[in-house]
Amino acid sequence: MADPSQSRAPLGSESLRDLELMVRSRYAIVALETIEEDRAELLLMHLADQLHIPLFVWSATKGLGRTDKPAPIYDTAEPAKALAHVESARFPAIYHFRGLGPYLEDGLLRQRLRDASQPYTTIAGALVLTGTDLNIDESLRPHVATVRLPAPDVEELRNLLLHILRDFNRKEGVEVDLTDEEMNRLLQNLRGLTLLEAEKILTKAIVEDGRLSMQDIQLVVDAKRELVEREGLLEYYPVEESMDAVADLASLKAWLRKRQAIISTPERAAEFGLEFPKGVLLLGVPGCGKSLCAKAVAMEWSLPLLKLDPSNLYNKFIGESENNFKRAIAAAERMSPVILWIDELEKAFAGAGDQDGGTTQRILGTFLSWLQDRRGDVFVVATANDVEKLPAEFLRKGRFDEIFFVDLPNSATRGQIFEIHLEKRGQSIEQFDTVALAAAADGFSGSEIEQAIVAGLYTAFSENGALTTAGVLSEIASTQPLSRMMSEKVDKLRAWAEGRTVRAN
Repeated sequence: MADPSQSRAPLGSESLRDLELMVRSRYAIVALETIEEDRAELLLMHLADQLHIPLFVWSATKGLGRTDKPAPIYDTAEPAKALAHVESARFPAIYHFRGLGPYLEDGLLRQRLRDASQPYTTIAGALVLTGTDLNIDESLRPHVATVRLPAPDVEELRNLLLHILRDFNRKEGVEVDLTDEEMNRLLQNLRGLTLLEAEKILTKAIVEDGRLSMQDIQLVVDAKRELVEREGLLEYYPVEESMDAVADLASLKAWLRKRQAIISTPERAAEFGLEFPKGVLLLGVPGCGKSLCAKAVAMEWSLPLLKLDPSNLYNKFIGESENNFKRAIAAAERMSPVILWIDELEKAFAGAGDQDGGTTQRILGTFLSWLQDRRGDVFVVATANDVEKLPAEFLRKGRFDEIFFVDLPNSATRGQIFEIHLEKRGQSIEQFDTVALAAAADGFSGSEIEQAIVAGLYTAFSENGALTTAGVLSEIASTQPLSRMMSEKVDKLRAWAEGRTVRAN
């Protein structure tokens, strides 16, 4: 077993403190959920060293052994015999059981685990179970403290990178072409990966051209995208739109701009007492740029954009929907820092009652708890069109940093929208009377303006002509915008938003 002082990177001090507190508080069994059992073992070596007690490790292939002794204890490969040894020894120690989870389906083994842990309610030490399949039975739960080993923090990743560079520089030189700010961005983008995954990506980046540069940040993002797509619950969106494609919304843009510095210089923000922002809820009239804004935020902040479609979560098997949600959130946290876009939030939770066996209500509860207490750097951009169908819990302070209301564009903004979409389709803006178009499109949303231009282009193409102001005006005249067809609903939404939300326009 390696000396803890020789580990590739020092482990998160917060995780070590949490575990030490649990052991000193006489939690006799600790379930440490992690996919990094080697990293967990190094953490437990540090813990045992701090408590001045030995560390024993059990696995099904090797049995139980003390880390500072060369051979395992005789005849302890079977978990029941290993636990019997622990019970009879009553020795102050940390016992690390790797991969014990599947065996806990055996009721007799669960009883042996409880018996073996009993002495550690009064003497120093604990039994620590690690893995991702820790099937903690209800009968065991009162005796087990369950914690999750967080992904490596920035300092662990920084030290890992220093070790990698040191190893490479012993053989051949490595050019590091990164400013301090770019180095921080690289490390921030590595967050959510295991140390082994981060090591592979960094090594590949260096081996390819013998240097570490700004281009390697994209390599990290691409690797994390593959992890997300493997799960199949989140959609990875290529970042294509910038804030220039979003007309007006001056108040929202200013709010986002103030928080952009936190993304680019997180360490400075932390020293200033600021945390990663939680997110925004965008309420408003359909077609006014709420979804477009989510894409634009990702571009402006240079962060990956993931879309969570809640309809993908629901499964006919009991418990699977909740597990799907937890897996989706875990995948988003692994990608952090990241933008998580949830479109039309009210449709996902409008039926949060008992008609589906309480599944929606349970997912809602889990989601709300995560919004309130999440630790990963995930900025949520949620959109909603119908506030009456949105569960009231989402509107409580603390779930989101701010709730914005996105209204229909005014005349000046409609002019900007015409210019954006005409230019986007290769049209010369000078050939159009955008003032007349904006006046004619009173009550139109941004998407309705776009469709008027698209319809005009179809007509011009079919007639072998060119798009003109008259052609677009004709399409506007033949369109009934949503604000007129559903004027009562739009007026009611505006009245509700007054005084309860911040205007985005």
